[in-house]
Amino acid sequence: MPRSFQIRATSVTIFAHLLFIAITTLMLVWLLHFRGGVAFNSSNKIKIFNLHPLLMVIGFILVGGEAIITYKSIPGKRSSAKVVHLLLHVIALASGILGIIAVFKSKKEADLPNMFTLHSWLGIAAISAYGLQYIVAFFAYFFPGAESSAKATFLPWHKFIGMVIFFLAVGTAETGLVEYSRFLDLFRNQESLIVNFTGLLLFLFAVFVSLSVILPRNY
Repeated sequence: MPRSFQIRATSVTIFAHLLFIAITTLMLVWLLHFRGGVAFNSSNKIKIFNLHPLLMVIGFILVGGEAIITYKSIPGKRSSAKVVHLLLHVIALASGILGIIAVFKSKKEADLPNMFTLHSWLGIAAISAYGLQYIVAFFAYFFPGAESSAKATFLPWHKFIGMVIFFLAVGTAETGLVEYSRFLDLFRNQESLIVNFTGLLLFLFAVFVSLSVILPRNY
């Protein structure tokens, strides 16, 4: 292929980082300005519930996406990127678990039912698959004694399953945003525009993360 038409992963990851910042900004404006803030303990149950989208989008999806592109965005030795990859996934998994706890806590205190929507089913599936994937990968790549041949055999499946889980998480977030949009005026309300743009940018973030995975590094 002519050199002028080649695309390298590092260039793509820059756009992913910018989308990370944009989505985080929109989420903070939405939850802090329009939704009244966040809290783990409060008489206002909305504040407790607000922890759920905050932790799931920023902590679970965005940080998880950054973990996926670590090998393409961090220069230097692969071993350094491997450690960052592991730590970011730990943060993402912990955020996801806390996000699930927050939504169950808010609904319990508000005496509302749980697990009756497609969004909730997909969410439990995503966090469960994420945790299982992390445990298997830890023993395969970080636990001493794993055979190199086994690592090489498992690697394509690790990448594929990881991307499936990532897309599942993004799709779950999109369904959650749709549930919010049902209660908002889509054309006259500034809050609804923020929700819609957040969903759009999440989709673009998923596109750039997946693109960076299939593209070669610059170095």
